Amino acid sequence: MKPSIPKGTRDFSPSQVIKRNYIFDTIRSVFIKYGYQPIETPAMENLSTLTGKYGDEGDKLLFKVLNNGAYLNKSDATAFVEKDSAKFTQSVSKRGMRYDLTVPFARYVVMNQNDISFPFKRYQIQPVWRADRPQKGRYQEFYQCDADVVGSNSLMLEAELAQIYDEVFANLGVSVTIKINNRKILFGMAEAAGVADKFIDMTTAIDKLDKIGMEGVANELTNRGIATAAIEKIQKMLSITSLAALKPLFENSETGLKGIEELEAFHQYFDTKPAINKIEFDSTLARGLSYYTGCIFEVKANDAVMGSIGGGGRYDDLTGNFGLKGVSGVGISFGAARIFDVMEELKLFPENIAVQLKCLLVAFDKPSHEYAFSVLNKIRSAGISAELYPEPAKMGKQMKYANARAVPFVIIIGSDEMNSGNLAMKNMATGEQEKYALLELLEKLK
Repeated sequence: MKPSIPKGTRDFSPSQVIKRNYIFDTIRSVFIKYGYQPIETPAMENLSTLTGKYGDEGDKLLFKVLNNGAYLNKSDATAFVEKDSAKFTQSVSKRGMRYDLTVPFARYVVMNQNDISFPFKRYQIQPVWRADRPQKGRYQEFYQCDADVVGSNSLMLEAELAQIYDEVFANLGVSVTIKINNRKILFGMAEAAGVADKFIDMTTAIDKLDKIGMEGVANELTNRGIATAAIEKIQKMLSITSLAALKPLFENSETGLKGIEELEAFHQYFDTKPAINKIEFDSTLARGLSYYTGCIFEVKANDAVMGSIGGGGRYDDLTGNFGLKGVSGVGISFGAARIFDVMEELKLFPENIAVQLKCLLVAFDKPSHEYAFSVLNKIRSAGISAELYPEPAKMGKQMKYANARAVPFVIIIGSDEMNSGNLAMKNMATGEQEKYALLELLEKLK
């Protein structure tokens, strides 16, 4: 049987893992700089924790885990016969793979509320799973890098999170546009169009704008029972690019005006520091997840064709789903897999980033190999990454391995080196070879 992996998943080679860790380390360093603390949550959550938090579209993408043991004994036979997948799944599965890191974080906060101080700022870098159709930039298993704060309504936090986006992508060398909107503004649009009762239908359709275009959104709104006149009003509002132009349309929407007020307050904080990347108001930004209630973010790469590489927003009562009412939160997420693909495409990783091994020792025979091992220990004790080829094979074979590892220096040890204590070191880039005493060699390598 030919080995394979599930669609939407990937193996990562050593060089790819090193590059991915470079992304993680860059993001983590900024999170820590802004005062965020690390936590981790299980890969699996109870389905009761996950379902109903992402909207109907999200719930369909949850990976379910079969119950242990003879799960069919307690299955719903009627649902099976009637081919009612949703009902049958409920009878054989009580757990699911986490869809994102935000809902598990809300569950964590409720369970640990007596042990944490509010406002609580946490970051989390872990994989998530979505039963999505695999395509460019879209995987079924991928890492998210999240930063969230719960326990404060301050719009200073939205500004801080936008600054984190700006700083991280500047540090990675990725030119981006940080798009911002507010779910209250979208609700104002729904009220202005007379379809407040269809708010979720409206935002779900708008969230697909990048994929299906404005005409596709109009068709979807029609299919969701929204009248043509209302659709035309919605389309007109979606074409507006300034908060000032929206205000007159929201004269009868207190919620819509509140959304504009919140974005204005956001800018009072954010604009105190010049942004490196572009930040813009986008009235079409909806964020499909139903738990967002205030400011929402999305990040797009300017120089690559890719979906969003970051997103997030304010959620006023996500912890309320688990019994802790009135605790507002706001957070952002980095799509590490897409960031990786963008940086690969644009060749933005630092040169020689994958070169972690500083030198390779090679030996001519058994006595010099044993001597080389003692030298290896001294090199490693000096904090230098080094490796000894595991046997005194033919020199051509050992040098071929050195080239395969892209090692910058090779230390060649034979009887002359053993007797003199002067070690031959070859620069693999220039081909130059010199002999050094051990202490001198260590200084050169450092």
